Amino acid sequence: MTEFRFSVNIFRLGSAQSFARDCRKAEESGYDALYAADHLGVPAPFPVLVAAAHATERLRLGTLVLNAAFVNPVLLAREIATVDVLTGGRLEVGLGAGHMRWEFEAAGIPWERFDERADRLEDTVAELQRAFAEPAYAEQDAAREAFDLPVLGPLQHRGFGGHGPPLIIGGTGDRILTLAATRADVVSIAGVFQIPGRPPGTFRLATAVEADERVAFARARAGARADDVEWHTLLQAVVETEDRAATAAALAARFDHAIDAADLLDSPFVLIGTIDEMARRIVRNRERYGFTHVTVHAPYRDVFAEVVTRVRALGR
Repeated sequence: MTEFRFSVNIFRLGSAQSFARDCRKAEESGYDALYAADHLGVPAPFPVLVAAAHATERLRLGTLVLNAAFVNPVLLAREIATVDVLTGGRLEVGLGAGHMRWEFEAAGIPWERFDERADRLEDTVAELQRAFAEPAYAEQDAAREAFDLPVLGPLQHRGFGGHGPPLIIGGTGDRILTLAATRADVVSIAGVFQIPGRPPGTFRLATAVEADERVAFARARAGARADDVEWHTLLQAVVETEDRAATAAALAARFDHAIDAADLLDSPFVLIGTIDEMARRIVRNRERYGFTHVTVHAPYRDVFAEVVTRVRALGR
């Protein structure tokens, strides 16, 4: 895939009216998709996506990403099918293994080793595919016939082996990137690494060299399908400035110097510069890493919308 897609990741709500206005503004600003996160303390993703669908006409809508440990796959299949119908087939399903230990503890869900969480994610993908492939329950045959009830299933048949909505999986480690490269329609290079010795979910940004290696690893695992999947990343900051060096130094301090300013300036997971400089960086990142789908956090929505406009004006 070579065409760009741009999306915004939301994690706050005001009123229903202000949320609808924000969704329409994103659509009018040229964004292609709107995503909802799955963390405690932020809005529940599926109601957010249904509301966004009713406020917009063309935006794709998805989860970035659902924590597989928080849900029963059979019940999740029902949620996904329902939301795909209510959004008119605009849903994209992002799934992850979960990484914030405190969220597990607050929810009363046992915190497992990474390999166990990765197993759960892999099993969830497989179980969702089975549920979408055979959505009917024989026990309901009589009721369906008596009341002319349709079988509940996704409108889309692209992801999950051709039975459900597009599947997004992303990460930085070998295990998750292998799963993404072999099963997902959208492979997301997360661009963050757990800091050793710090609480789970304490990350540092990846450097450009690390991004090169992770993309190469994932593409090798994808094999023949590497050019058919969509390569995605999430920007952690977008800062408009005439002084890139000083801004990078300040941003490095904000990140507790887990990455230095020089590496920040070259990292594909942040944008620093003028609108034109950032737009040209997006184009170069596609050429270097293959990133054609870029998501930005909601606080950077407006400035990144200018970058999106400039990228499209470049005609690349």
